[in-house]
Amino acid sequence: MNYYFNSSSEKAALLLSIRLKSIINTKKKPNQEIIILCIGSDRSTGDSLGPLIGYKLKKAPQCGFYIYGDLMHPVHAGNLQLYIDKINETFVDPFIIAIDASLGREEHIGLTLGEGPLKPGLGVKKKLPEVGAVHITGIVNSSSNSNHSILQTTRLYLIIQLADVIFNALNALLISGNILIITPKTIA
Repeated sequence: MNYYFNSSSEKAALLLSIRLKSIINTKKKPNQEIIILCIGSDRSTGDSLGPLIGYKLKKAPQCGFYIYGDLMHPVHAGNLQLYIDKINETFVDPFIIAIDASLGREEHIGLTLGEGPLKPGLGVKKKLPEVGAVHITGIVNSSSNSNHSILQTTRLYLIIQLADVIFNALNALLISGNILIITPKTIA
């Protein structure tokens, strides 16, 4: 099931956090580590949502998640499988929240939260591995025949707005409790 959120709403972060918390509480096993996998590239404005969120999370003073993907070490189409393998070698059955930008219909520009794996690369016709128990996508622009150029011309303001909402929603999870706080640890 997918849930849509209007990223310009003042309540977007709270609503996303509440829904995400509900999914985590019903789907996550007690001993599973939570991994935030931020997918995208800093070389394209429209695709920089994941790395920007990873950057913000790694800078947060009390991040309670393991973070993969940021502006310094982006997880993108060329290395996604390597990161999935690294996660699976490091953790036993982790609970992965995959975050990525996507293209969609104009009226859906905003945020989507879905149960089940993320299917990255569909908007640019790439076949990439599915990943995640839960996924968050920022629909950054409308889809067209020239999706690569659409991603290049996406407004940075929208990316930052979406990143702020997702970051604030994840922070609200930590503050509200019921999420196991682990020692802050970031992995390149």
